[in-house]
Amino acid sequence: MLILYVEDNFENKLFVRRVIESMGHEMLEAETGLDSLVIAAEKVPDLILMDVNIPGMDGLETTAKMKQNPRLAHIPVIALTANAMKGDRERCLAAGCDGYMQKPVGVSDLRREISRYVALKG
Repeated sequence: MLILYVEDNFENKLFVRRVIESMGHEMLEAETGLDSLVIAAEKVPDLILMDVNIPGMDGLETTAKMKQNPRLAHIPVIALTANAMKGDRERCLAAGCDGYMQKPVGVSDLRREISRYVALKG
């Protein structure tokens, strides 16, 4: 499975890469919304993990743009965010995210969420 992780924090990218690769999946990286749109259109990943607070176009606007693109609209997007205020989950889902995970994300929670989308695809 090919997973695109959109994140600008080095430590978070390293952590998620270790989890994804330990599960036998391949990870692509993007640090900005614009970069993620280009990479997603080129590589068409199976799953996208989207940080909400990224430079430039935020993760919610980026997700909305992906969902408007017929080539990308089918790709599940999971929001990974430190935003944990009331209504943040709903805002993420309204923007087109298929899932929501609050940071810091634990290894077992991330594995479980990825496995859920692998099972849906298979």
